[in-house]
Parts: sequence; structure tokens; C-alpha cells
Amino acid sequence: MSSSAKGLIPATILTGFLGAGKTTLLKRVLTEAHGQKIAIIENEFGEENIDNDILVSDTNEQIIQMSNGCVCCTIREDLRTTLSDLAAKRRKGELTFDRVIIETTGLADPGPVAQTFFMDDEIAESYLLDSVLTLVDAKHADDQLNGRQEARMQVGFADQIFISKSDLVEPAVVEALVHRIKHMNPRAPIQTAHFGEVALSKVFDLRGFNLNAKLEIDPDFLKADGHDHHHGHDHHDHEHGEHCDHPHHHAHDDDVKSFVFKSDKPFNPAKLEDFLGAIVQVYGPKMLRYKGVLHMKGTDKKVIFQGVHQMMGSDLGPKWMPGEKKQSKMVFIGIDLPKEILMQGLEGCLA
Repeated sequence: MSSSAKGLIPATILTGFLGAGKTTLLKRVLTEAHGQKIAIIENEFGEENIDNDILVSDTNEQIIQMSNGCVCCTIREDLRTTLSDLAAKRRKGELTFDRVIIETTGLADPGPVAQTFFMDDEIAESYLLDSVLTLVDAKHADDQLNGRQEARMQVGFADQIFISKSDLVEPAVVEALVHRIKHMNPRAPIQTAHFGEVALSKVFDLRGFNLNAKLEIDPDFLKADGHDHHHGHDHHDHEHGEHCDHPHHHAHDDDVKSFVFKSDKPFNPAKLEDFLGAIVQVYGPKMLRYKGVLHMKGTDKKVIFQGVHQMMGSDLGPKWMPGEKKQSKMVFIGIDLPKEILMQGLEGCLA
């Protein structure tokens, strides 16, 4: 069912490094005449606070209506309570807004925020998680990625990555950064952005998180793994970087990594379900995002599954088109995941 049919409120999680421009983006949303009514939920423990500049800071009111019709509220309780209060006020007609943006603090793991939308029935009945956006500051990215696991996790979680401040560094630095990020997360498109001018249409309604039948994986990522040199079992790929043209890009072996499993043989549904169930039990905390579009025995439809940590959902997608190659493709993004165990386990689930 489409979200509009259910009347769900789209929600975007905005995460990213300190100083990457989240505040700039939010200020624009709160002041620009974009004609959308947006509720922004700000985590008030954030190091950079928008209050001081454009909000009346000494108010006791938690929800502030902006001149352009947007609403800003600061979380003083937990996120769940805030979301359910907002939805209730909207139903009663006390507030009008079309979508929600949740800003997490610079060092937060977006996982629990994303999970709120799945685990809680009441929230799931009101909201649709549209996408997780991660802002990366080009100037400080290497230091932050080297020094902080949270920064690496934010990259792994993203549905869409924006690199800001790219004008402050050499093009080669941006190129190396993009390369590094793709190895952590090959499923999120990466754009360089100057938040003064990025179109808001590129920020909203990305449908990055829902169970859609697309699994876009950056083709350069697959090339870098030497997929071109294999035929038949091309999913036994080499570790990243073995065939890379840029050896210096691999100075950092990041703990957040991704890998792809592909097969033309169908999966045995019961075996796959047991295996994935066991995997998320054991490795769930280290699994950031995973998604697959699967060729399953016994159905002529694509099966789509995806998850965050231990939360996994699946859905029947559209039928395989006549002439379309029936192929399963899965991507796993996580912290030090045991690639070999996963690859062999998945291989063992094929019918």
C-alpha cells in the first residue's frame, strides 16, 4: 500500500558529523518559503542548537510555530512520546504539518531512532520512515571517520549521503572520501551539497527506507571488487580494494564495511528464514543496514527484505518481468561482520 493511501506522515532522520551543516539545512527549512509544513524534532542535547538564532529561547512552549508555517519542537522526553504527541495534535487539528524531520545529535547512533518507527505499533500507524540522511563534512571527514566509530556508523546507516564543505578542500580529497564512503555503504547515493542551494526535493520523499523493489548498489563498488573477472560464482568476491586503481585510498581499513551477495539460483525460503533469523540474533547489534531483492523458490514475485540491527521486515514485491533475469542480490552493512560465514551460510540456503 502506498503511504498516501494510509495517510502516513513521512519522517526523515537527519544525522551527521558536528559542523557538517545540519543546522544550516534546518534553518533553511524553518525559514524558507518552500510551501511545505514541516515539523522538526530537535534533540536538545545537540552541541549545535538552532534555538539561539531563530527560536525564542526563553519560551516554555515545547512546540514553536515558525513564520513559514513550519513547527519546531525540542525533545525533552523521549522521541516516542514526542512523535505520538505530534500525531495526536495533528489529528485533533491543533497543528498542521506534512512531514517530520528528526535531527539527531552529532554523535548519535541513528539505529534506535530508526527502530522506533518499526517497533512501536502506534508510531508505525502514524508515520512512514522516509530516509536517513547523513551529512559529512569534507574538511574534517577523515579525522572523524578515523577517530569515531559513531561517525562510521552514521555513514553505514545512511540512505542518502551529502558531503558538505567540499569547496574547502582539494578535489582529490573529495574523491578519496567518496571512495572510502562507498566501501562502507555502497547503497546510499552520495552528493556534494552546498546547503544554501541544495533543492529540498533532493532531501525529501526519497523513499530510501521503505520496502521498495529497488536495490541500487554503486556499480563502481562492484567493479572495485573484481566482479568483472569472474563468471559463474561471481559472489565470491575478493576483499575490497584488491583490484582498486587507487591503493592509497585504502590506507584506512574501516570497521564499518559492506558486502554484496548475488546468486542466480533461487533461495529455499525456510532455510533462508532460519539462517537470517540466527544471524540477526548473533550479529544484530553490529548489523547497521541490510537489504535484499530475492529470487525465492515457490513464488513468481520478488521478495524484498531489509533490516536495521535485529529488526527485520520482508514483503512480496512485484512479479519478475518476462525476460528479466531472476537474481537475488543482497547488501549487508555492518561493523566487522564475518563475511565468510555469511557468504557460505547464504550459499547453503540456495534451493
